[in-house]
Amino acid sequence: MYQTYLFDLYGTLVDIRTDEEDIEVWRKCSVFYGYYGADYTPEELKNAYLDEEHYLREEAKEKLGSFKDSYPEIVLERAFQALFEKKGIQASMELAVHAGQFFRILSLNYIKLYPNIVTMLETLKAKQKKVYLLSNAQQIFTEYEMNYLDIKKYFDGILFSSDAGVMKPDIRFYEKAIEKFDIKKEQAVMIGNDYTCDILGARAAGIDAFYVHTNISPAMPNDIKDTKWMYGMDGIKLLEQLLNI
Repeated sequence: MYQTYLFDLYGTLVDIRTDEEDIEVWRKCSVFYGYYGADYTPEELKNAYLDEEHYLREEAKEKLGSFKDSYPEIVLERAFQALFEKKGIQASMELAVHAGQFFRILSLNYIKLYPNIVTMLETLKAKQKKVYLLSNAQQIFTEYEMNYLDIKKYFDGILFSSDAGVMKPDIRFYEKAIEKFDIKKEQAVMIGNDYTCDILGARAAGIDAFYVHTNISPAMPNDIKDTKWMYGMDGIKLLEQLLNI
């Protein structure tokens, strides 16, 4: 039986829908930037953001080196800060974070836990299991969404890709988690809804994995026959499977 449980977040524990293409999101964000003297039209702001995000991702690739199985990550608040600077406004990182969070809230259609997630996490903690979160996510969004959902307290440790500098399935992400949390690989299992990032990535790092196919998972993989898995997310059903492995 496993002693350490490593969870993905979005699509595994949390059901979420966002729409960054909605021009109304960018219209309201342009008003926010205008409050501080950075005047944009909605379309101009959207295009400037996409350009800046692309620049940061290319910069990250150069720093890490572009090779197979390399998945560099960026710190997205830098993009929101650069949008002020493009208009000659010197913005603090605190203001950039607030701009990013405002954008996230505007683009959010809904966010909620899948059924019985709290019951599952509480049961694992009651059984003295170690529980960690390993997420391809931006800290400026995700830590606060975990606070909103009141689940941060269940985790012994959290690693976001924006803090790690790399994303799953990059083996360096898993290596950072193993070192940071002193994870014993032979006692751990990774649970996630993305077969490439969560299952193949964990296996490459020497960690067992359990696949959950949910409503926002990528397409069902063809080679799933050799994988422990379940269809749909329910915390109690998942718990039964995990504790019987």
